[in-house]
Amino acid sequence: MHQVKYFLAVCEHRNFTQAAHAANVSQPALTAAIKKLEDELGGAVFLRDRSGCALTPLGELVRPRFQRIQDEAVATLGDAVRHVRLDRIPIRIGLFETVGGNLLSSRIAQYQTSNPSIEIEIIYRRADDALEELRDGLLDVVIAPDHGFSPDIYCTDKLLSETYQVVFAKGHRFETLDSVPLKEMSKETYLDRPNCEMREELLSLCKESGIEIYASYRSNRENWLLLLAAEGVGVAILPKSCVPDHMPGISSRPLTSPHVSRDLVALRYLKQPARSELQALVQALTQTERHQDPA
Repeated sequence: MHQVKYFLAVCEHRNFTQAAHAANVSQPALTAAIKKLEDELGGAVFLRDRSGCALTPLGELVRPRFQRIQDEAVATLGDAVRHVRLDRIPIRIGLFETVGGNLLSSRIAQYQTSNPSIEIEIIYRRADDALEELRDGLLDVVIAPDHGFSPDIYCTDKLLSETYQVVFAKGHRFETLDSVPLKEMSKETYLDRPNCEMREELLSLCKESGIEIYASYRSNRENWLLLLAAEGVGVAILPKSCVPDHMPGISSRPLTSPHVSRDLVALRYLKQPARSELQALVQALTQTERHQDPA
């Protein structure tokens, strides 16, 4: 099964390095598995060159068969997970670790209230791990910032657009403003979140505008940044979904000049068997777009 998985990853990415990254395995291990597969099949399945690789006629022959094996394995695993919990129908929602629950939690709660027989699990994962578990059938849907995911692999539904907020301690000078221009950050101690997908864009905007910001604290967990902001250590820039509506000691304002926002989407794996209750959940989540405060 590992050989099948690695073979299909190379077919998808046409590059051994990218395929190894997507499959969460070292490139030598992936290359060794492909070589063993070729030995067992009696011929090469890929033609390699500097630009990547292409399927040989033998590779073209076995690809649809291996794809069916993989699809059946994913479906079997999903059926097994549901079988061992016969009393309920679990829906496993994966969230990228940079996605907060502030804007989605009420919709998930409303959906579960309307569907009490359905159990929901919410699981935070690193981006690569979440997508791999989605393809392997361990997650039913993944909520992620929109990165232009391949329509050949994923069904993508837009959930909402969210602004980025400047978060600071109660009593901070920013409380007198309706929004915070980016240039004002040069006068503050910045609480940095290195794993934020908008971080490089923000730093580029600062560089282009001649704005210098100094990050004295860094954490990949927004709860730590919120606690530090509440203590008055510095100010943070976080997506609105990561900023609690009511947290003692903090306030927030939209970041402007420039305005920065992102889209959140629900991803489903196209080869995963369709489930009516999952489709209903995604529809419920998309309703947040209508209720989202544009500020």
